[in-house]
Amino acid sequence: MSARPRFLAIDQGTTSTRAILVEDSGARLLGSFVHRQHHPAPGHVEHDPEELLAHVAACLDLGRAAGAQAAGLANQGESCLAWDATTGRALGPVIVWQDDRTAATCARLAADGAEALTLARAGLPLDAYFSASKLAWCLAHLPGARALAAAGRLRLGTTDAFFRHRLTGRCATDPTTASRTSLMDLDRLDWDADLCALFGVPRACLPPIAPTTGDLGTARGLALTASVVDQQAALYGHGARAPGQAKVTFGTGAFALCPTAARAAAGQGPLPTVAWALAGAAPGYALEGGVYAAGAAVNWARGLGLFSDWDQIAAFDGPPAIARGVVFVPALAGLACPHWRRDARGGFLGLDLGCGPRDMARAVLEGIAFRTAEVIESIAALQPLDGAVRIDGGLSGNPAFVRFLADTLARPVIVSHEAELTAVGCAALAAHGAGAALALAPGGQMVAPAPQPAHWRARFADARASIAAYGAPAD
Repeated sequence: MSARPRFLAIDQGTTSTRAILVEDSGARLLGSFVHRQHHPAPGHVEHDPEELLAHVAACLDLGRAAGAQAAGLANQGESCLAWDATTGRALGPVIVWQDDRTAATCARLAADGAEALTLARAGLPLDAYFSASKLAWCLAHLPGARALAAAGRLRLGTTDAFFRHRLTGRCATDPTTASRTSLMDLDRLDWDADLCALFGVPRACLPPIAPTTGDLGTARGLALTASVVDQQAALYGHGARAPGQAKVTFGTGAFALCPTAARAAAGQGPLPTVAWALAGAAPGYALEGGVYAAGAAVNWARGLGLFSDWDQIAAFDGPPAIARGVVFVPALAGLACPHWRRDARGGFLGLDLGCGPRDMARAVLEGIAFRTAEVIESIAALQPLDGAVRIDGGLSGNPAFVRFLADTLARPVIVSHEAELTAVGCAALAAHGAGAALALAPGGQMVAPAPQPAHWRARFADARASIAAYGAPAD
C-alpha cells in the first residue's frame, strides 16, 4: 500500500453513474455519466443494462488512471434484470426500483396471505418495490428466459451481480443487496427456498451471496474490494454505525437507515435490513424506511414550471404553505414506509385562487419533510434514536427545506459537510476490503429545531389519508 490511501467509489444511481476518488483529505469527482430513463408503459421504469455497464467500466478506467488502489461499487438496491450466464448478454432492460408493473401480482399474493412469509423470512412486505416479483416477471415475459433456465444458463439478479459478472468474471451479490429482493432469509443470509417458490424464481438462477467486502475480483485492472447498496454505503459514510444513529439521504427518493443492536422483527412500518456484512465479521443490521419521491418530486415541480432556478426555493417569505392550508402529498410513485400503499398517488389539497407557483413549490418541499418525519417516527418507535438525524443528498443543500425538516422532526438535523457520503462510505468499505483504512472524520452543521404547531402535522396526515383513499385507477 502507498503512504496515502486512495480508493475509487463507483456510485451507480438511478439517474447517473459517478466515479469519485476518496482520500483522507476528502472526495473528488472524477467523472459523471448520465443515462437515459425509459418509460415504455404507465408505471414502467427501465434502464439499458449495456449503457449502465459501459458507464461503470468508464468509472473504473478513470479510477485506475487516478491511482486508486482498489474500488467499491454502490448499486441501486432493488433494480434488477435477467442475463445469459454463458454469454453475459442481458435478455431485457434493467427494471428499476421505481417500476410497479408487478403491483397486481404482489396484491394477489397478499390477498392469499403470503405476506406473513415474506415478513417473517425476508423482513419485507409484499411490494413491487422489491426485486422478487420483477425477477419472476423477467422469467415469465422475456424471450428465451425459460429456455435458458432449463439449460442452466439463466441468471436473475440485481444490477451489481450483472456488473460483477461481466467485469470480473465472478457472478455474486452481497447481503445488503440480497436483503432488498424478498428472497433472502435475513437470519441465514442465504436464499430461502420457500420465498423462491412463492415468487416463482428458481434458486439456481440467483447469484451466490458473498460478504460486502473482501477480494471480489479484478475489474479492468483494478481490484474490486466492496459491493454494497448505495443507502447502506451512505450510512457507513456518515459514520452512523451504532444503534440509534439515523441518517436520511435525499436523492431521487428519501431513504432513512438506522443501525440496530440486532435484527429487528418485521412489521408494517420500517423494514429490517442488512447494514453491511464485512469480511470475517458478524453482519450488522438496520431499520430502513423510504419516501419514493423526494428529489424526483422537486424535479417534477420544476418541470411543471413552478420554479425555474434552485435559488428560488432556497428561501421563502411569509408563513409556510401548510399554515395557509395548502398541502402537497409527494406520493407520485405511491406511499412507502410506514403505509406501503403503492396504489396511492400524489396531489395538492387546499388550493384556492390566491395560490401561485411559488406557494405550490413550497408545499412540495414541505410535503417531503412531512413524509420524512413519518418515516423517522416509525423507526424511532422501534429503535430509540440518539437525538440528531444526519442528512445528505441534494435537498440537504436547500436551507429552507433543512430548517422546515428540523422543525417537523422536532430533532436537530446534522447537514454533512461532505456532499459525497455514498462515495465516502463505499470507498471506506473498499479500504476495509483491501486491508486498509481511510481516516475520514464525519462532520456537519447542526440545525436546531424550532417549535411547530401540532395541527400542521394533523393537516398533512389528513391530506395523506385522503390521497391514500383515492389511490390509483384500477387496471
